[in-house]
Amino acid sequence: MLVPLKPILDATEKYNYAQGAFNVNAVSQAEAVIRIHEIFRSPAILQGADLANGFMGGCTDFMHATIEDKRKGAMNIASAVKKSAVSSPIPVALHLDHGRDFESVKAAIDGGYTSVMIDGSALPFKENVELTREVVKYAHERGVSVEGELGVLAGVEDHVFSASSTYTNPLDAIEFFKSTKVDALAISYGTKHGAAKGGNAKVRKEIAIAIKELMNFEGIEGALVSHGSSTVPKYIVDEINALGGDIRNANGIPLEQLVEVSKLGIRKINVDTDIRLAVTRNIREFFVNNPSAAADGDINGIWKIMQAHPEAFDPRVYLTPIMDSLMYGTIGNEGERRINDLIRAGVMEAVGTLVVEFSQVGKASLVEVKTLDEMAEYYRSRGI
Repeated sequence: MLVPLKPILDATEKYNYAQGAFNVNAVSQAEAVIRIHEIFRSPAILQGADLANGFMGGCTDFMHATIEDKRKGAMNIASAVKKSAVSSPIPVALHLDHGRDFESVKAAIDGGYTSVMIDGSALPFKENVELTREVVKYAHERGVSVEGELGVLAGVEDHVFSASSTYTNPLDAIEFFKSTKVDALAISYGTKHGAAKGGNAKVRKEIAIAIKELMNFEGIEGALVSHGSSTVPKYIVDEINALGGDIRNANGIPLEQLVEVSKLGIRKINVDTDIRLAVTRNIREFFVNNPSAAADGDINGIWKIMQAHPEAFDPRVYLTPIMDSLMYGTIGNEGERRINDLIRAGVMEAVGTLVVEFSQVGKASLVEVKTLDEMAEYYRSRGI
């Protein structure tokens, strides 16, 4: 069942655990994320980044995606998620990651997303509040959950870049919740975007603890979110490099630190890079171990791009020869079927590990499911 994000986050608050939130850039990835959560009877949070919507709208140069690309892409990914979620026994939320402006957020909501993030973290505090509140009003009228961001994470993710971090001030976080009425807030507390987080990456759990304590004291209802939280498994990086890849300085957030903060108020943990790495390893391994596949006219373009860019681990870079398959889930030939099977396997490996580690197993039945209409009425009745 497709649901807003808030009911899933409410369960994490009530039962003191965190939900992994997993980014997808293809129909087969979305299907795999839902399937692995079904196996573990866990609620599922799928995320489509703002520029992932552009990519799913057919813009291979996704860094320059237009609003029309994003509208088309939002509908494509939402259609795929709805198709898998409609008969699923678990609650599934589709969340926009790093919406960069109001129009991008609106495109996601109108396309079928049940939750959105508006990232005003680069703006002055007052402007961030104003933009976020505008999004909250539009989204809550439609029952859609909203996440904001306060503080700046270092690293690179699509159009989001910063050379250094600015930690979230706990007092500012409380004012932000009160002023915007967001359902969730992404905070900066030591995590970083991208694969190169640094070998000494360490979360400052005291920031999350302080914000949560203040929220409890003020009676503020909401969830804290951890961005830039991929673990970047070393074994997968090593396997990619042994297969001809060239990924350097790859370090993630230590898993034990994420597990710890999941019990200290962090309720959603965003993961993207781990999935990219597992998919890349699988596809490299396939071509290396099956030389004849490299001559397959239907998929050899993928291998040519991977060979030309050994440093690339974002599937959006090298899977462009099969765009229709990524955008619509159509399988035109045996080669495309094999590639999509490898994508699914990589997603399930990366995601399944974290579903277990984050204690999500068996939590699906704990979510008090609400529809978009029911959530819209909830927000109306409380003036938010």
